Amino acid sequence: MKFELGLFDDPYKGDARKVYDNVHCDDHKQVSLRAALESIVLLKNEGHALPLSKDVRRVAVIGPNADETENLICRYGPANAPIKSVYQGLKEYLPDAEVGYAKGCDIIDRYFPESELYDVPLDAEESKAIEEAVELARGSDVAVLVLGGNEKTVREEYSRTSLDLCGRQQKLLEAVYATGTPVILVMVDGRASSINWAQKYVPGIIHAWFPGEFMGDAVAQVLFGDYNPGGKLPVTFPKSVGQIPLAFPMKPGADSDGFVRVAHALYPFGYGLSYTDFEYSDLKIEQSAPGVGGSVTVSCKVTNTGDREGDEVVQLYLRDVVSSVTTYVKVLRGFERVSLRPGETKEVSFTLTPQDLGLWNKDGHFVVEPGEFKVMVGSSSEDIRLEGGFHVNV
Repeated sequence: MKFELGLFDDPYKGDARKVYDNVHCDDHKQVSLRAALESIVLLKNEGHALPLSKDVRRVAVIGPNADETENLICRYGPANAPIKSVYQGLKEYLPDAEVGYAKGCDIIDRYFPESELYDVPLDAEESKAIEEAVELARGSDVAVLVLGGNEKTVREEYSRTSLDLCGRQQKLLEAVYATGTPVILVMVDGRASSINWAQKYVPGIIHAWFPGEFMGDAVAQVLFGDYNPGGKLPVTFPKSVGQIPLAFPMKPGADSDGFVRVAHALYPFGYGLSYTDFEYSDLKIEQSAPGVGGSVTVSCKVTNTGDREGDEVVQLYLRDVVSSVTTYVKVLRGFERVSLRPGETKEVSFTLTPQDLGLWNKDGHFVVEPGEFKVMVGSSSEDIRLEGGFHVNV
């Protein structure tokens, strides 16, 4: 890019002052907010715990990431725009409500990372911080816990021993939950997390990743229903690091059951819920030519059958049923995000080329092998709604 711009010949092109008229302009801010909103993934919504009622009067915002800003900026250059924390965003979103904050604990404890290996009793300071959070939760109508990781645990060179909540976060979560106040979990993190306890007991969970400047605004809009989350997981969430490598795509037998081991993912690749429902129908598979050099068009219809506008990410998976080398159980070969009003239907179409159908054979050649191919279309790698197939001839 530098070469195309001529920067090797003249590195000081143009007027540097114009950069400040463009960078962080209003249009860029809108893109940043949209990126934050569209990337949020709804992981659990038992009993329609979300969205929360806007009539709520007392909200407890708790956790080490609840009012964090500094440790959520990761960059290789200047970052002049301040991040709005979840606590700040909820205070602004609910000006007439009583929104309280308690940190509860830090992302890591003073024994970290040794504390990944054994339990150490809380010291007096840690106990006090958790008790403050518990008292705040007891006096509130809902507790929003903002947990996960940040620059203290998620960087290029930071590989962890465990994917469980680090530090005292699990103890904080369980203590607040024990108050009986309804709990919503917001994960702000940069990697998969084995939040098995939360998945079992907490009714509402969203994953916001590292949303950037408008974190507080985006999380507030999702929690209270002004934005219907439609993000999908780009990674597999294992239940335990003992399952690793458990990633998508996987070879046959990689996720088999056993008498003494946990099987299956906590959240599979491509997973993500919505405040509305989507129905898939009318799968069509058309081949331009039946031979190894032909392409295949796959289409289907998606309908919003709920009462809210929402986005669905339609995902196309493919399996080479019989092959000369071992291939994956299914591979992602296309995805399309569509926005649908209640009752609206749209057709989604994908084209599979020889590049999508091929494999590297035992001789190191990339070829399309004749035979049967299975087509799967759905809402995640495990939530397959439509199935079909086609045959490639010699």
